[in-house]
Amino acid sequence: MLLTSSTLVLATDDIASQGTDISIAGVSTIEAALQAVSEELSINILATSVDIAGLTVGVEQLPRAPEAALRSLLAGSGLHLVNVNERTFAIVKGVASRSVQEQQDALFSPSTALKMRGLEEIIVTGTRNGVRPALDAMAPVDSFASTTLMAQPAEELIDILATLLPGFTAPRRPLSDGQIFVRPASLRGLSPDHMLVFVNGKRRHRTAFLGGRGEQAPELSNISQLGVARVEVLRDGASAQYGSDAIAGVINVILDEKEGFRAFGQYGEYYGGDGDLYRFGARNGWRLGGEGFFTATAEYFEQAMTSRTRQRPDATEFKHRHPDIEVPEPVQNWGQPERKGFLLGFNSGWSIFSDSQLYSFGSYGESDGWSDLNWRNPDTVSAYDHSTAFPEFDLRHIYPAGFTPKLGQDDTDFALTVGAKGSIWQGALEWDISTGFGESRIKYQLADSINASLGPDSPTRFYLGRLGQKEFNSNIDLTYRMEKLLGDPVSVALGAERRAETYSIGAGDPASYSVGPGAGDGLPAGADGFPGYSDSQAGSFNQTSYAAYIDVEVPLVSRWKIGFAARHEKYSGFGSALDGKFSSRLELTNRLALRATLSTGFSAPTPGQLFSERTSKSLDVEDLTTITSGRFSPDGAVARVISARPGVALEPLGAEKARNINIGLTYRNQAGLAFSLDFYRVSVKDRFGLSESYELTAQEQSVLAALGVPDASGISNVNFLQNDFDTVTRGVDLSVGYSMPFAGGLLGLNLAYNLNETKVTGGRLFSDAVERHIIENGAPGSNLIAGFEYQSGRFEATLRGRIIGQWADQSQDNGEGEIQTFGAESFLDASVKYHVSDHLLLHVGAVNMLNQYPDQATFQRNRGLIYSRNTPYDTDGGFYYLRAEVSF
Repeated sequence: MLLTSSTLVLATDDIASQGTDISIAGVSTIEAALQAVSEELSINILATSVDIAGLTVGVEQLPRAPEAALRSLLAGSGLHLVNVNERTFAIVKGVASRSVQEQQDALFSPSTALKMRGLEEIIVTGTRNGVRPALDAMAPVDSFASTTLMAQPAEELIDILATLLPGFTAPRRPLSDGQIFVRPASLRGLSPDHMLVFVNGKRRHRTAFLGGRGEQAPELSNISQLGVARVEVLRDGASAQYGSDAIAGVINVILDEKEGFRAFGQYGEYYGGDGDLYRFGARNGWRLGGEGFFTATAEYFEQAMTSRTRQRPDATEFKHRHPDIEVPEPVQNWGQPERKGFLLGFNSGWSIFSDSQLYSFGSYGESDGWSDLNWRNPDTVSAYDHSTAFPEFDLRHIYPAGFTPKLGQDDTDFALTVGAKGSIWQGALEWDISTGFGESRIKYQLADSINASLGPDSPTRFYLGRLGQKEFNSNIDLTYRMEKLLGDPVSVALGAERRAETYSIGAGDPASYSVGPGAGDGLPAGADGFPGYSDSQAGSFNQTSYAAYIDVEVPLVSRWKIGFAARHEKYSGFGSALDGKFSSRLELTNRLALRATLSTGFSAPTPGQLFSERTSKSLDVEDLTTITSGRFSPDGAVARVISARPGVALEPLGAEKARNINIGLTYRNQAGLAFSLDFYRVSVKDRFGLSESYELTAQEQSVLAALGVPDASGISNVNFLQNDFDTVTRGVDLSVGYSMPFAGGLLGLNLAYNLNETKVTGGRLFSDAVERHIIENGAPGSNLIAGFEYQSGRFEATLRGRIIGQWADQSQDNGEGEIQTFGAESFLDASVKYHVSDHLLLHVGAVNMLNQYPDQATFQRNRGLIYSRNTPYDTDGGFYYLRAEVSF
């Protein structure tokens, strides 16, 4: 293909072969010559009309090797040739202040230089029929290049996507136990585990953490942006193509392959003077032989805690009663945790024959962080009560001003994939065989706390236990492209997958969960703030699945393509699922096209959701028996005993099932304007949620004891993960890009908008007004992002506005009901880059530069909270940063 401005012609024939030279005699312009070379060699050539306008041809013969032909044609023109891959080349203008590497990065940016040069992003996600421009896809796909990702100051990839992609939210959850470290990112307002994550097209493993509704999603924060070439986001159901969890869409992180060195250092902090963020990173890429490569990345980050807190009223009252005691101001912090960590990664490929390659990629990350929990008031908290078991012990001697437990998380993440791929039959059949391993390990600690029931024998620091998730994935994929039919090839893809998952829980220190002698006097048992995982909860749980799929794309007429996909998966934990997808794209004109998809999807329960339990222990002060309460396995003995009650129908977890419809319109013209408009509807049945709480009777406890359930006589209040409710989500996605020459440079205008509505249509939550309202309105109903980008010589500037719509959260009983609605909020981000030389770039910018804050919350105000911890965006105010980058 030759791509100039917004015009695109796909050329997917096998490379025309034979002959020694290409004759371009009689061709006078480079634009016409590039078209001839593209058609003759069936290669993809990307260029802009502005760059090649007026250039003439100085040769009549060109060598048949694609790269040699293009270099010969461009000799003396001042244009650079960038080898994107073996079938795609880009021609970019030589800008003294930008290295060729940076220009290659920019080729895949929809929001920076790519659209500003009048080009369209090239994507591979959502299709198995080679690379294609996003606007030619049958489903909506966004692509964000490394230049765009690295231009953001955040250390986590989900924060970057939240500022670039409407419909993608990543709330911070202070004082929410593990959710402050493993944050629940979601797409289109659906569950975090309704979004499938790939790296280089291979499934990424899940985190070991289960969220508030049992969600267990992949974690993006352990992938360094420095090693990423681009991120593609498919906003459509894709279970029939890629398997479980792809209900809301797919995020495909594509790693860098380029040669060269790049490093950066960054400092930033919030306008409030806290949350200092340091980031340092370096990457290097080497060529290995003719087609081989190896890239390695390393990144370190360290961020200080933030606090957007007022003093708790009860702490003020405590200080008034005890003026001789020094009370911290504030006694607890609501804000981001203190965190530090490092990330390592690599990507590699080695040619073994002319048309095949061995490849491998992987990542390793470690991080640790600390966050405050709620302050314990000595005048009101039972941990300070006296006990006859140790009459001389007084907790006020250790914590005279109360105590604020500090939760710590140590996170280790590892992933490795190895495989081989290639083609036979002159490239008609492509094959890919791979196996991958991924592991997430989380260890919890608690400091500045107490197990009050142990009295003087209690430590003040606890190891709480660990969570683990391991996955082995093996894949074989075959894609056959038949001869061109009506201008495009027929593509048939077949494949199979085996996935084995293991979820594990390791017990903490006995002191973190033990019930000590002081419990008889009402002193709380277990580490105060986060009881440790007990030995009865510890264990390892497994699930294996097998899958097979077929994916076909066919051109019916010259302007109409359709696609079919079907996938069958069988799980050892719950059963099987069969899903299908139909896709279509009809070109109404050369510029205007309609696209549509209809699919079914599912999200399979994980071993952690099926079998793990999270309970705590206390003591009945009347009969001195140990009480165990919490979440139990929906497939265990406790669930079966409760299900024997009249009117109770607890069931083992089944898959969440979905139906997706997407209807869209795309448009492009020669003037640099491109847009897409998509309407979608996603219905999900049997979504996961927690059941109501049940109190066991003495008879039920006896039955459990007879079944050999540990501590059966003490099991008291229990609940379970269940397929709990149904929802329907409707929405609109709009994306517009426009570029034009302006004031001696290039001006790019980009706008993206998402309108989203979710309704609970059935299940237990349908009759729970508060919970239903949170599900329906807990995420913003709209999100608008508008960007302006300007480049001229060594100078670049970006201005981005974000308007996030209203949303809702719980409220105190303040006479206005139990729901608080928060209004829309606007944010403005700005940055300036200056290329000091070809090797040095300075970058200064601000996120939320006008220092906007959301409405103040009423819920938990008595605990010092100012802004809701469920706010779908950062509540710490403006953030400024300075960055220096070097590249060679």
